[in-house]
Amino acid sequence: MIDVALLGIIRRWHIRDQIPLREIARRLGISRNTVRRYLRSEMTEPSYAERRIASGLDKYSLQLSGWLKAEASKPRKQRRSLKQIHADLKELGYEGSYDRVAAFARQWKAGQTEWVNSSSKRTVNAPASGLMPGGCTEFCVNGFSFKPVAPGPQTGWRSGSALLSSPVLASSTSC
Repeated sequence: MIDVALLGIIRRWHIRDQIPLREIARRLGISRNTVRRYLRSEMTEPSYAERRIASGLDKYSLQLSGWLKAEASKPRKQRRSLKQIHADLKELGYEGSYDRVAAFARQWKAGQTEWVNSSSKRTVNAPASGLMPGGCTEFCVNGFSFKPVAPGPQTGWRSGSALLSSPVLASSTSC
């Protein structure tokens, strides 16, 4: 397996030291064709296909994801620890270690955080006038209709708010 350091040696010997391919292959104990392939390519670092090895936890991943989702919705003091979840998986027949369960939970949590962050970036901005584009006075988002409301005392503006210049959206019936 060729690494970045070996690739650097091959390039240096061939380009700077003018050592022939056959000599480089002999010194490094690799094939001449391998040396030729890495010199011809413009890659700075060799890439290898990512290996996917089946885990013993794969059979229980749906169950574990369901448990993690249920635990995430509970208050912090009422949640089960990962050690308790690992013990429950052992009762179902899981033979793997706690570390694999903890790694799965970290990966699951990172995926959930990424999903929440990407959905929170989708905000709805209404124009300052009472009309939406096309002359509409109402618009729908995720099954709820909204009407723009002019800012005023009835809208409950907080002093020092960054939203003082934008209109408030009043939710009404569902679409």
